[in-house]
Amino acid sequence: MSLSLAAPTTPAAPPHTGGLLLLLDGTAGLLTVAAIGIALLLFLIIKARLQPFVALLAVSIAVGLLAGLSVTELFGTVQRSDAVSTVESGMGGILGHVAIIIGLGTMLGAILEVSGGAEVLATRLLNLFGERRAPLAMGLTGLIFGIPVFFDVGIFVLAPLVYAAAKRGGKSILLYCLPLLAGLSMTHAFLPPHPGPVAAAALLHVQLGWVILMGIVCGIPAVLAAWAFSAWIGKRIFVAVPQDMVEAAEEAKRAVAAEQRAAGVEPQEKPVPLGTVLAIIGTPLVLILASTFSSIALGPSTGRSVLEFFGTPMVALTLALVLAYYLLGLRRGWSRKSLETVSTASLKPVGNILLVVGAGGIFGAVLKASGVAQALSDTFNGVGLPVIVLAYLISVVLRVAQGSATVAIVTTAGIVAPLLTEGHHSQAFVALVIMAISAGSIFASHVNDGGFWMVAKYFGISERDTLKTWTVLETVLSVVGFAVAAVLSVFV
Repeated sequence: MSLSLAAPTTPAAPPHTGGLLLLLDGTAGLLTVAAIGIALLLFLIIKARLQPFVALLAVSIAVGLLAGLSVTELFGTVQRSDAVSTVESGMGGILGHVAIIIGLGTMLGAILEVSGGAEVLATRLLNLFGERRAPLAMGLTGLIFGIPVFFDVGIFVLAPLVYAAAKRGGKSILLYCLPLLAGLSMTHAFLPPHPGPVAAAALLHVQLGWVILMGIVCGIPAVLAAWAFSAWIGKRIFVAVPQDMVEAAEEAKRAVAAEQRAAGVEPQEKPVPLGTVLAIIGTPLVLILASTFSSIALGPSTGRSVLEFFGTPMVALTLALVLAYYLLGLRRGWSRKSLETVSTASLKPVGNILLVVGAGGIFGAVLKASGVAQALSDTFNGVGLPVIVLAYLISVVLRVAQGSATVAIVTTAGIVAPLLTEGHHSQAFVALVIMAISAGSIFASHVNDGGFWMVAKYFGISERDTLKTWTVLETVLSVVGFAVAAVLSVFV
């Protein structure tokens, strides 16, 4: 069960007196603590180069102590093992929901990747659309394959296909890589099972079905606008296919093939059927959406209970993973050991993400318990801006300042949670606020974002041209996605 971040009903001043330091009295003191906390977080990540998990944890503790929480309230006490501390409840509350979904989604993406699903998807789309519309085919490949696969993995797997398409077309690689990147980035920012939207849904208590629906509704116009920008800028800036990366990709492909053989995964002569890939990717999305909206279309009944069971995110993703194990693995000659090896290897990079998300849960819990969240809520209400606009602006500032989309999302969600609780908003509205937060978290990717350097490296783009292309592409996705969410929020 995820941690409740409902706004406290007590006044803004914290009810605690055991803290080490309280700078000022009442709301002014709590706002000062909040400002110090955000400034400290940015300093630790940007200047001190501290790992984001450690930075968030340190800031959470500092904010709690400064705002008046006692050491016992923060960490519990050895005399009472049954007492749940703020740190424990914050970490456990968010990870109890998020870890399972991210873990299952990661393993699903790994099976699709290793089985050759991405190559089949891209090849079929390229053949379908032809040479003239190859950029659109690459964009659709990124959009579909990006649903179960992390952004950086998608680039690694699909970059060689971009090289091949650009060499055949004889045009700037930007015409092919930017639509692909737009698809990968949109799904990573707006759709589960990616960490950002899943974490925000857990922190703000929204059903994933609503997040998926609003992610599609807000994300599709955003990615269409990004594709239009890609077509425009790709004709004005020529970037040749990076031959060194082509060679490196071939070497990496051989290395991966060797690793797969060592794990018992032999390459298959017959490609994976495209329908199988699409069915596996679409299964969890359809089941989760059906579960979410069964409560609207159906009354209490056995059918509704069945839909709700199979549409529970962890059940839906487990079913999709089992399908992938059978259709892409066992049915095609994989051993059970091979499936276990690929699945286990895929989980290794997830630890950092989960720790950052967990630390974000701690930060939100500390804000609530100390009264800082209520003080921020009162202040933001006084500003007069709609909550969806505030959520976007806060996320944008955090994103541009420190570069990490995950940190921007979990920090913003903790800050705006009281605003949403007080308003008694619908699930649809809160899902749109999550879209605004997610849109803000990808705004203006620049030199402090690892994604910036990954794009520049893989596609041979200079830093200057990466700012002109990738940074603007991310900004287009962000602004259009937010604009759609803001307009829709008026009607839900």
